[in-house]
Amino acid sequence: MNSIKTLVLTLVCCAVLIPDAPGRDAPSPIDLSPFRDGIHHWRMKYGRDRNDALYDEGDVISIANNMLRFQCADGGWPKNIDWLVDLAPDEVRRITGSSLSSTFDNRNTYSQIEYLSKAYAETGDERYRDSAESGLEYILREQRDSGGWRGSDVDAITFNDDVMAGIMNLLLDIRQGAEFYDWVNDELRSKLDDALNRAIDATLRCQIVSGGVKTAWCQQHDHASYQPVKARTFELAAITAGESVGVARFLMRLKNPSPEVIEAVECAAAWFERSKIEGVRVKDVPIDPVRFEHHTATFNRVVVDDPSAPPVWARYYEIETNRPFFCNRDGIKVYRLADVDLERRTGYAWYGTWPAALLKRDFPKWKQAIQRSRDGLSNESG
Repeated sequence: MNSIKTLVLTLVCCAVLIPDAPGRDAPSPIDLSPFRDGIHHWRMKYGRDRNDALYDEGDVISIANNMLRFQCADGGWPKNIDWLVDLAPDEVRRITGSSLSSTFDNRNTYSQIEYLSKAYAETGDERYRDSAESGLEYILREQRDSGGWRGSDVDAITFNDDVMAGIMNLLLDIRQGAEFYDWVNDELRSKLDDALNRAIDATLRCQIVSGGVKTAWCQQHDHASYQPVKARTFELAAITAGESVGVARFLMRLKNPSPEVIEAVECAAAWFERSKIEGVRVKDVPIDPVRFEHHTATFNRVVVDDPSAPPVWARYYEIETNRPFFCNRDGIKVYRLADVDLERRTGYAWYGTWPAALLKRDFPKWKQAIQRSRDGLSNESG
């Protein structure tokens, strides 16, 4: 009896003195906004008729483990997965009819690397670090000779879905010493730094020149010529406002920017300014639901005159004329949103306010910082 009491007391004492593995507090929630596209696509198409149980958004371990089981053998991740849904990969393949291959589309792979690196910093679980490292190796292998990375729609330098900007921001975080990437060793860090330099060079070479003036970027550019190219049938070669904001914001993060980088940002901002559309408002008008393959439309999107409306930008502008345009799945260009079929009109972001905050707040602050830097150098040389 005494021996049993002694054993019980020992176990109780051990439970008090030894913390639960792995000896850390519960991990803090990690931002899931980088996955909004994939989650949205899943819920609009594959998940709309389902009622799957969802992880809590703050359940870092379950979400990170979910990412581990969906990582492809090559180190990347598939697109359009709801990371809050507890479904086995084979079940997702059955539902989607997809092989679940790796891609950077819809902000994938680089977003999982960031999430898992943060999860590793929070938990110390080496599986997350190893998974993120495999993802970085995938990024290195997938970089083309052009310096760019492709999406899944066309083999071209891809700015659509923030493919280029997302990867470059990830690599810049590593270069600039983000703490959750402390695990990256020197050899890998050097390779990633070289990849980033090549990607920046490609980005600068892709900036579209129209009428002798630099403007912004297309969603896709040719690997050899760096010229704009089309992707899906409704994604024609054009200057695009949305993706170009992400590119400009990335370039504005670079420390001690070169004259070429400064010129690229200034020209992009000037193009944003002269391309804004004033006096109209884009409205969503409720309608009876119409079911399409990729989403169910519950509204019609219309453009109405409104002198008090804030500026908006079209997604696409003609390279030669800077005229906003739209497109149907048949590849035919139109110049009014009303001429776009309801499926594409409600299933694609044809208008947005993407450059608004950059022009109002971020670009002026960046310009002031550049000027202060120039003034400091001038004073030193004087």
